[in-house]
Amino acid sequence: MPGLHHVELWVPDIEAAAAGWGWLLERLGFEPTQQWPEGRTWSCAGAYLTLTTSPNLSAADHDRRRAGMNHLAFDGGTSDQVDALMAAGPAHGWTPLYGERYPHAGGPDHYAGWLENAAGFKVEVVADRTSG
Repeated sequence: MPGLHHVELWVPDIEAAAAGWGWLLERLGFEPTQQWPEGRTWSCAGAYLTLTTSPNLSAADHDRRRAGMNHLAFDGGTSDQVDALMAAGPAHGWTPLYGERYPHAGGPDHYAGWLENAAGFKVEVVADRTSG
């Protein structure tokens, strides 16, 4: 069956990354499914996201403005749920982006919030079309 199977993000500090990502993913309905000294995995709806360190990491910093991944977008539930997640994000290491245009930075018919963590990873949390 077609669909996204998994995403693996390489991080320089698994403990720091797991704290912020774990909060976000669990808030979005992902469940922790694996943990080992160099990594963590969260799963939802048949797909999973893994954070891992690697001895092959060529640099410690991520720049979403370089070629490669710019951001991950997640279903965020209702517009109220997206609002609540955006409000709670800073306490868990996520900085809101595009605040002056929130929640319609993606256009008048697109209700979403964008967050960035200290490592430079950006996520978009999108409300159900029927709720925003």
